[in-house]
Amino acid sequence: MISLLSSKNEDFDAQLSSLIAWEANSDEEINNTVRKIIKEVKNKGDSSVLRFTSEFDSLDAKSISELTITKESLKKSFDNLSPKQKDALTVAAQRIESYHLKQKQESWNYTEDDGTVLGQKVSPLDRVGLYVPGGKAAYPSSVLMNSIPAKVAGVNELIMVVPTPKGVVNELVLAAAHIADVDMVITIGGAQAIAALAYGTETIPKVDKIVGPGNVYVATAKKQVFGQVGIDMIAGPSEILIICDGSTDPDWIAMDLFSQAEHDEEAQSILLCPDEGFIEKVRSSIQRLLPSMEREHIIRTALKNRGALILTKDIDEAIKISNKIAPEHLELSVENPESILGDINNAGAIFMGKYSSEALGDYCAGPNHVLPTSSTARFSSPLGVYDFQKRSSIIMVSKEGAKNLGETAATLAYGEGLQAHAMSALYRTEKK
Repeated sequence: MISLLSSKNEDFDAQLSSLIAWEANSDEEINNTVRKIIKEVKNKGDSSVLRFTSEFDSLDAKSISELTITKESLKKSFDNLSPKQKDALTVAAQRIESYHLKQKQESWNYTEDDGTVLGQKVSPLDRVGLYVPGGKAAYPSSVLMNSIPAKVAGVNELIMVVPTPKGVVNELVLAAAHIADVDMVITIGGAQAIAALAYGTETIPKVDKIVGPGNVYVATAKKQVFGQVGIDMIAGPSEILIICDGSTDPDWIAMDLFSQAEHDEEAQSILLCPDEGFIEKVRSSIQRLLPSMEREHIIRTALKNRGALILTKDIDEAIKISNKIAPEHLELSVENPESILGDINNAGAIFMGKYSSEALGDYCAGPNHVLPTSSTARFSSPLGVYDFQKRSSIIMVSKEGAKNLGETAATLAYGEGLQAHAMSALYRTEKK
């Protein structure tokens, strides 16, 4: 059901590399299909979006306005929720906002002795597009995690697109949009929605950046429009890696492994532990608990294909392996997680201690759940306020500063064979 590996095996490195390997490439047929959709939306605007919405989502409309959900309707969706659902959404939103407020960057500058002023101006993006999966998938948490940091950053306008196949609307998703103060919601999806946001149409505003998860067609479309607009990332399958010293209830560990495996068949769940007896307990818990899961088939397939219980020499070796994997979610389920935190270099989110389940991070802990996958935590970070802000350099050179810097700039410019650069700098000195 799930692989049992040991770092002592001679071929362990090869086994590990094979286990974590995943290519985020879509096939040529998908690439071509998406390319055609983008081209048509770019050229024909609203009419092509309406046609694709009818074709792919079985939702017929004569205008984009028929597919637009008003703010009043969003509020109604929230009002129709149960008190428990309202409270959960509200608490989650407040915690997410509170955390991300601490990420907000401010402009700064300093003045040098000769009066030259240098600094940085921080500005929010003007308009951002948020893609939210629809149909079978419904992720109100993604609405909150993607939109609230944008609002905290000061983004002027947030346009949300969400497919509603056959007109089926998820009230919880719309309620989340209300809580997050989304400016416009349009019930379109797929590559056509990404193209509409990237290039704009007669009625759909062009955005500066597109964030949010989607299927392979959405991911491929985001790749193809990158450069025309910014994107958050190309997300791979969900991942969890747990480092455990054997002190946690094995049922808890098993369920934590399930929590990512239930996303889809390509998800990855890995346990690193130096206690062979505990690994066997976790394996037994997996076998006992799995039949009770609603998504048993998905979990079973994911664990079989990309799951592993790995016996390590000690916790230090587990940390080294974890840094090599660079997981999306890392649980440090050990007695003293603070003592090893400094050794963790590569992870999207780090959950410290046995009570910090990954599931809390997905919904309401506060930090963002949009995280780097497929080992990209080696060089990427979670989505945050900083993804919705731009930084402009400020350079105001004084007369004296121009004299001091002109000679330096000219020397370097002549060294590069760029005479006009050098003369431009020297014109502002007494040595032109």
